[in-house]
Amino acid sequence: MSPLLDVSDDVRAEIGDEEAERLLAGENAPGAYDCTSCRTPGNTSQERTSTVLFVGGETAVLAFAHASCIPSQVVSVSEEQLRGAVRSITGETQPGQSGEATRGQAVLGVTCGQILIDDELFPAIVVEPTEPIVRPGSQGPGDDFLPLLIEGGFMPVSDVARAPSMLGGWSVLLAMGKLHAVLQNDPAGGDASAWWQAHEPLSVTDGWRASANQRHTVFVYAAPAGTIGQQPREDLLREALEKAAAGGLLVAAAMPLAGT
Repeated sequence: MSPLLDVSDDVRAEIGDEEAERLLAGENAPGAYDCTSCRTPGNTSQERTSTVLFVGGETAVLAFAHASCIPSQVVSVSEEQLRGAVRSITGETQPGQSGEATRGQAVLGVTCGQILIDDELFPAIVVEPTEPIVRPGSQGPGDDFLPLLIEGGFMPVSDVARAPSMLGGWSVLLAMGKLHAVLQNDPAGGDASAWWQAHEPLSVTDGWRASANQRHTVFVYAAPAGTIGQQPREDLLREALEKAAAGGLLVAAAMPLAGT
């Protein structure tokens, strides 16, 4: 019995007709798998399954997902991000609810949560440095984190109940069902670079992932060091965001979701 596989035209173009036909015939297709989107078990002989090809600079990884979660597609990631995705598949990472990445001497902490706007839930991430960030070339003291972001297109938030505006050239990368990076396009036309990147792929809740895949948009909020903190619940995170906004210490942008 042939597996119930979906191979999109984009995936077929990348792997070639011969490999695509082998997959559809069941020669190279797995039976059981963990869905790359929801991370729950699936089986190609029992349910419709999507082929998802993650393409890096020099390598590619073929993964599988419930067709009810995501369609068959090609996801472009950097070589480093692809290695991280492979580590997450093989179980070499430890999932958590928040992550950190270095940016120069600064460390950016990231917390994931959903935010309620107009009675609808939206996926959001909150970025907060662990210490003040000064403008490159400056000796400080001071904290230029928000001014630098505003120069990059983020907008000050005065009311958390209003959705932030879309910021062109930026995106949030979700791969293998985990948060990998916030990407910023090169104004000169080069490859996108990671403005924030997790040391290890960051686990998100099923609700956050479902909301992100449904809306294809993530709200990214940022505040200076010591403003938000690691809040254990989404209601407390909302209160901290509202307090930061009232004090003029919050900026935000809506970004398209890259990957699944």
